[in-house]
Amino acid sequence: MTKWEYQVAPIPLHNETMMLNNFGDMGFELVHIEKNEQGGLIAFLKKPKD
Repeated sequence: MTKWEYQVAPIPLHNETMMLNNFGDMGFELVHIEKNEQGGLIAFLKKPKD
């Protein structure tokens, strides 16, 4: 059975692509993204545990 590691991270509005690519380079997959109450973005990511 696959076990997962999760990450919840704020994503600055001026460099969304760079931030998401950095998480992808670390092996994370974007599961969900939403706006917070202040209008910023929050990313929910996962990757298989070692």
